[in-house]
Amino acid sequence: MKLDDFVAVSGIPGVFKMAANRSNGLIVEDLDTGKKRFVSARKHQFTPLASIGIYTDDDTTELKYIFQNMLDELAATPPPSTNAPTAEITEYFGKVLPAFDRDRVYISDIKKVIKWFNFLQQRDMLNIPEEEESSADTPVEENKE
Repeated sequence: MKLDDFVAVSGIPGVFKMAANRSNGLIVEDLDTGKKRFVSARKHQFTPLASIGIYTDDDTTELKYIFQNMLDELAATPPPSTNAPTAEITEYFGKVLPAFDRDRVYISDIKKVIKWFNFLQQRDMLNIPEEEESSADTPVEENKE
């Protein structure tokens, strides 16, 4: 899964695909409609999903690994609603990432991760193989006899 192209924008719900970078903001693409729009850096902050990590007891874990764990657990344990009780959300996240630091990771952080996961999963954006580009460029050898 490739999270390099996806960005969260403060003040605007959802996840967007970064279309272009400008000196005073970003041009982002809506994943549902495909429409592109300019978002000013004066009003909003941008967070690429690839740069996000969740604190664990030892270090941090990248969001792509957490999403992969959530995908692996999807059939057995679907993510709870973000309106579920705090204990239920924390218990679920403990199954997905057992070593997360319960002192530094707030419930609001967990809810964001669940929202982003659900948003991308509903649009089938998480099942893209990371090595897709390299395998497409590899030439196929022909048997010449």
